Amino acid sequence: MLKLYSYWRSSASYRVRIALNLKGLPYEIEPVHLVRDGGQQHSAAYRAINPQSRVPLLVDGPFRLNQSQAILEYLEARHPQPSLLPGDMRQQARIRAFCMTITADVQPLQNTSVLKYLEAPLGVAEAARTEWLRHWITRGLEALEQEYAATAAAFVFGDAPTMAECVLVPQLYAAARFDCDVARFRRLADIGERCAALPAFQRAHPDVQPDAGG
Repeated sequence: MLKLYSYWRSSASYRVRIALNLKGLPYEIEPVHLVRDGGQQHSAAYRAINPQSRVPLLVDGPFRLNQSQAILEYLEARHPQPSLLPGDMRQQARIRAFCMTITADVQPLQNTSVLKYLEAPLGVAEAARTEWLRHWITRGLEALEQEYAATAAAFVFGDAPTMAECVLVPQLYAAARFDCDVARFRRLADIGERCAALPAFQRAHPDVQPDAGG
């Protein structure tokens, strides 16, 4: 069985849980608390299997893979049905571009390690750190809203969730968590609401994870 090292509130872990559920793959969660004990991701035991000291980490037999975007691509290649990258070459490229707007541009700037560095040693006050979060989240989601607002499909790229929803839904969760006005991204928010009604997304939600609230 697949094993996923995960933290309940990690956006990157959340998106991999969604993908696993959409593909109907059984997996075991191994919690890694990013705050407790100075961050369990920094422990010698975890660093031995993932020197980057981040989550998620996917273990598939003897194979280990970190970085959520790479994990999504690996799952798609190893278990191609149901596809999270449907369509022709150009649509697949657009799905990847949508994902990377979040995984490469937005989410890294809200990462726990970035926020801790802003706090110390840089001495950025909490209010300023909150403004930092809201600025970058809003900037990224505004761009995606503008780019995809004109399409009428139920989801970003058609009538079924794709890799785009795997990364969008966790980012909407983070946006709400940091008190961004998610309603201003009407098209994206509507897609998020449709996803929330699907079991694959419900089972991936942070609040129902084995380490939730810890």
